[in-house]
Amino acid sequence: MSESRKIIYWHSELPPMNAETLGEHTVEATSERVPGTLSHRDELWTQCYEDLMAQVRIRLEQEVARLGGDYAHVLNESVDSKHDFAAGEAWLHGSFTYMLYRQAQAKPTDRLQSR
Repeated sequence: MSESRKIIYWHSELPPMNAETLGEHTVEATSERVPGTLSHRDELWTQCYEDLMAQVRIRLEQEVARLGGDYAHVLNESVDSKHDFAAGEAWLHGSFTYMLYRQAQAKPTDRLQSR
């Protein structure tokens, strides 16, 4: 999404106070695959983690739009490493639980009082 407004709120960040809860959901994402070697292990993990987080941001924005919400507040995340020993590759898989919110609609009485 090319919008500049904030959509994803992580853990201790709170969505706008007037947002209405729509329900709890889970989204999963995977990082790119990298060579599953022990050399440069930390750099490869960092590379995979950054890619995983980029992928989950895309997935969360897609899900917020698909489900008719405005915000996602990530509550929990679980990240595991995966290996394909035959191919000699490794990657990260993440599962992210989030609460979906929508911007509260102003009630007719709210609009009258704000004048």
